[in-house]
Amino acid sequence: MLHSSLTHPNSLFGQFDRLHRELDEIFGVAGMPTSIRSVATGTLPQINVGRTSQSVEVYAFAPGLDASKIEVTLDRGVLRLVGERSQPAPGNERQRFYARERSTGRFDRTVALPDDVDPEQVKASYRDGVLQVSIARREAAQPKRIAIQ
Repeated sequence: MLHSSLTHPNSLFGQFDRLHRELDEIFGVAGMPTSIRSVATGTLPQINVGRTSQSVEVYAFAPGLDASKIEVTLDRGVLRLVGERSQPAPGNERQRFYARERSTGRFDRTVALPDDVDPEQVKASYRDGVLQVSIARREAAQPKRIAIQ
């Protein structure tokens, strides 16, 4: 295989290309999402969405929240997660922050789900700061093994 200074990942141009991709991923264009399935940087809570042959799994990373104050709804194929992360307890009134990385405030995330989910079979759990929502797929949508005769 032929390597050039343009395609080799450790070359100067390869490093610039990697840096460019990382900056696009972090900042996007003026803070806008970098792909159709992503959201603006800093959106709370961060989520992962995946599927198995039996279900669609949504994981929302929301440490430090009271699970009883998180609202999870499913309506016409759209999963909605609503809640709020409150400000930390006030400390010294004269304290100024020079770094604040923990997002606070109200959040409202929606996830469009595939057409084959069953809205009657939804389970949600919150453990170790991760909200997991599992939505079963309809039996008709699941793969079936066909016997050869």
